[in-house]
Parts: sequence; structure tokens; C-alpha cells
Amino acid sequence: MNKEDFIAILAPLAQELAGIDLNVTVKATKEISELAPFDGDMIAQIRKATMGAAKEDWLLPKEAGGIKFGRVAKDLEGFSVDAVLMSGPGPKHNHPNGEIDLCFTTTGEAEFDGHKEGWVVYGPDSTHVPTVHNGEMLILYFLPGGAMKFL
Repeated sequence: MNKEDFIAILAPLAQELAGIDLNVTVKATKEISELAPFDGDMIAQIRKATMGAAKEDWLLPKEAGGIKFGRVAKDLEGFSVDAVLMSGPGPKHNHPNGEIDLCFTTTGEAEFDGHKEGWVVYGPDSTHVPTVHNGEMLILYFLPGGAMKFL
């Protein structure tokens, strides 16, 4: 699968996510789960495409500190979209506009910041050290306006 085909698969999801207010993360997570259920057909298609793309050179072309990563799209319905494969901590950062994460377990019983695979949402001005425990995850990060500050 090439990058353009992958982006085309993500576009309907990005359209759904574009209208979500991230200010109340519990409400946003519920809304996202209703619009794009993790066990639904859309996410199953994205999982398959993401796992396939991870085998290609273009999805995760960079590596730092044991984390593989890459930019999928600079602007997809107002989001930058990044892919990250990780099994430990990443760099501390802040989300000026929030962050929506779609997490897929690749090994073990991985948890991202204490959450099993699925949706994880961070509100505007939130800060964290993204960490995967008990395995490895491939995560798609949707960043409104592409805004993120490394600390």
C-alpha cells in the first residue's frame, strides 16, 4: 500500500474527528467511540491498512530512542497525522489543541498511558510523557492544527 492510498483510507475518519470538541475528554472519547467504534468496520479497515503500511519504508522511516515514527499527513481535515511504534516512554510534550490517539496493540497486552488499545483523547493544553507498558503499540496521532510542543 502506498501513502496516498493510506491517507485516502484515513480521510473519512479525519472528517468524523474534525467536529469533536476536545475540551471535555470523557465526552469527546464517548463521541469518537460512537462515530468510529473501535470494533467497527472503519477501524478494522484502518487497522489492517496501518499494520500493512508498517511493513513499508514510508510509514515509520525515523527512529529515536527505540521509537519508530513518521508523518502520514501534514493536513488531513485540519489534523496532522503521525504514526508511532513504541514499547516504552516517549518524549514529554504538550498538546495546545489536544490530541486524538488511535492505538493498536502489536505485541503483548500493551497499554498506552494506562489504556488498552482503542481511543485515547487528550484535551487542549494537556501535557504527558507518552508511554506504552506490557508490550508494543502502533499509534496514529491526530493533532488538531498540527500543534504539539516538545518539552
